[in-house]
Amino acid sequence: MKTIIAACSQNLSGSRASIQTTLRTLLAAPWPSQRDIRSWLQLLAVLQWVLSFLLLGTVSLLLLIYLVFTSFWPISALYLAWIIFDWDTPEKGGRRLPCLRRWPVWRHFRDYFPVKLVKTHDLSPNHNYIIGSHPHGILCVGAFCNFITGSTGFGEMFPGIRPFLTTLAGNFRLPVFREYLMSGGLCPVTRRAIGYLLSKNGTGNAVAIVIGGAAESLSCSPGVTTLILKNRKGFVRMALQHGAYLVPSFSFGENDLFRQVVFEEGSWMRSIQQRFQKMMGFAPCVFYGRGLTSVRSRGFLPYARPITTVVGEPVAVPKIEDPSCEVVDRYHELYVRSLLKLFNDNKTKYGLSEADELRIL
Repeated sequence: MKTIIAACSQNLSGSRASIQTTLRTLLAAPWPSQRDIRSWLQLLAVLQWVLSFLLLGTVSLLLLIYLVFTSFWPISALYLAWIIFDWDTPEKGGRRLPCLRRWPVWRHFRDYFPVKLVKTHDLSPNHNYIIGSHPHGILCVGAFCNFITGSTGFGEMFPGIRPFLTTLAGNFRLPVFREYLMSGGLCPVTRRAIGYLLSKNGTGNAVAIVIGGAAESLSCSPGVTTLILKNRKGFVRMALQHGAYLVPSFSFGENDLFRQVVFEEGSWMRSIQQRFQKMMGFAPCVFYGRGLTSVRSRGFLPYARPITTVVGEPVAVPKIEDPSCEVVDRYHELYVRSLLKLFNDNKTKYGLSEADELRIL
């Protein structure tokens, strides 16, 4: 018995010593610094945004289809009824939630790159505006961060102005994803939706349109600034019909967030991309960014490159219900001149050289 008690005492002493050694090791290990924690939060903020835009709609659709064949089918039926009832809401200003725009995660999202908004001229709340957002890039990070989240201070810089951002109308047909988009202030890039914001929603509305669209994303690469704009005149016609001022904006650094495989014009891969873009409304780009665990690895997250969005001088536009092609061309030319001036005045301040030029196709 004494032998057993002695053995137990020895085991307890050994266990106590092991625990003490383990605690000493943990206490001696370096704890993550505040800088490390901020970096992780920033990375997670970007990760949730990328996954939301790439997967939320598709996963939600597949989940609702799956539920149809289970005992939870009423969930799918009720949501389908809701979408039918709520079908026109995206075309009528959406359903923006100020609390989501102030979501703290957007500050970490902003600081990851970081994203900065620069104001050059005032925007009067007595007018409505169409903001041309350039360039498209791969995922329009600058446009989203500045016009959808409140993290860069748009509301403070432009008091009385409500920003909206347009995106593909097809995104508002995807379950759950449509609610996510509307809550931030996104609306379909359709004449009906834009016309509603410019004519039936009072004044002080600024509708941001990524004019180059999907076609421009095919030419997105670092060191090259190419815009698809020469024959894009529909936004000018709409501005004239509603008397909305035209405002150019340019996001310096947008094209540096990803590396893209750019196929030459005339190649069969480029042809497939262009046909897909015409049919589906978006272009299948072959691109990569950084990985989740390391900057050196490849993945789908954007690189941490600074983005500076400069909002230029408004071009005053008269209200003409049925503008002629000559009038549209005149104001389109004024807009292009204003955009070129904005680019040339700011390019050396935000990462480009004096020799860099803006190519407009």
